[in-house]
Amino acid sequence: MTEFRTGLGWDTHRLVAGRLLILGGVRVASEVGLEGHSDADVLAHAITDAILGAAALGDIGMHFPDSDPRWAGSDSLQFLRHAQDLAAAEGLQVVNVDATVVLERPKLKDYRPAIREKLARTLGLELERVSVKFKTAERVGPVGEGRSAEAQAVVTLRKGT
Repeated sequence: MTEFRTGLGWDTHRLVAGRLLILGGVRVASEVGLEGHSDADVLAHAITDAILGAAALGDIGMHFPDSDPRWAGSDSLQFLRHAQDLAAAEGLQVVNVDATVVLERPKLKDYRPAIREKLARTLGLELERVSVKFKTAERVGPVGEGRSAEAQAVVTLRKGT
């Protein structure tokens, strides 16, 4: 019998000067980057949480606490791979990723192919199984004011054949 599970992930980080802007493992040209203990890749973090949630394995903070110096400056794609490995150990396989980045600027549409390819490669998925969308917050709230960015993700896992 085949079982499907769905997980929802969300993350947010402040935008600050002096940091790189990394989304889905891809460096985005920007005057500001995301503040965080790791590389602060909100997109990778949201997808990681969605995988962990679908597998009922907790959240990113349980596995990679920001109080642990081992993860300082880490590439967040390793968190994504780890979540996928944990799910696989439970007999669960990532089937589909649908994610949205909410950021006022810079505009991200030209980065979509590279981000999708990087995420698909990291997860071992066909490109058509990874969707990444970009939105603004219409100048509302901290994201709309250019003070932060956020990402949301939904992941489908399959167990069985």
